[in-house]
Amino acid sequence: MKYALVTAARNESAFIERTLQSVVAQTRRPERWVIVDDGSTDATPQIIERYAGQHSWIDLVRRPQRADRSFAGKAHAVNAALERLKGVDFEVVGNLDADVSFEPDYLAFVVEKFEHDPKLGVAGTPFTEEGGYDSTRDSFEGQNYVAGPCQLFRRACWEDIGGYVANKAGGVDWIAVMTARMRGWRVRAFAEKRFHHHRSMGTAQRGQLASMFSYGEKDYYLGGSPLWQLFRCIYRMAKRPFITGGLALFLGYFSAMLRRMPLAVSPELMRFHRAEQMKKLKGVFRSLLRMKKVDGFALATEER
Repeated sequence: MKYALVTAARNESAFIERTLQSVVAQTRRPERWVIVDDGSTDATPQIIERYAGQHSWIDLVRRPQRADRSFAGKAHAVNAALERLKGVDFEVVGNLDADVSFEPDYLAFVVEKFEHDPKLGVAGTPFTEEGGYDSTRDSFEGQNYVAGPCQLFRRACWEDIGGYVANKAGGVDWIAVMTARMRGWRVRAFAEKRFHHHRSMGTAQRGQLASMFSYGEKDYYLGGSPLWQLFRCIYRMAKRPFITGGLALFLGYFSAMLRRMPLAVSPELMRFHRAEQMKKLKGVFRSLLRMKKVDGFALATEER
């Protein structure tokens, strides 16, 4: 099964070489890797050019700087990369952020999952971050979700969901995964491996507390349940930074609610999302009543 990769990069000179080194070292390399430099003002394009000059399957696309910057930029950059892939033969397309790294057999491992399961629409793995973070332990997204920094899609699934939606507020990768699930595609994060995310999620242009406030807003405009959010905030208060992180998450969500921030999802997707959250919440309470450790990664697992 052939695969291609796309990457949107902007001012990633501190991290992108690790991503480049990881992909170049893969035991099963992509047919093409299109990296879109989205108006960087640092050395990002020069670093990419150096690798593109050494490897014919790496292709750099440079986009001009734009005054209007938003999260929709990732979707636009990925679409520019896919335009460059016209005429290339591939059955799986992977989106890599420019701040990830992984083992040499990582992409071969994920692509093989598509070969063995024709219903698999989106695949990836959990991830780690500095400070001991592991998404299997520290997140409740679970194994039915694939995190945005490293997502691989079956091409037919990608086309079915319409790719990344250019939502200015953010959540383009989340919307893609949840839409795939809603449409009946299987989505899996396989826990046998990890990728490492070198920058904490959501902190590209802001501090940690500001990021948590922004994540709270995103939880609202992506249609999350208020009940789920309340328990999520309480849980987050027990994590670093203690209390303040969960409080920032709470304030972000409920301030967005009071401001009637426009939702970025359809009513159908919101209903699907909230039903999933309630399944997870029931799973949490079941574990607590049985005095068992809550396994956030395995909550609400379903077979399709």
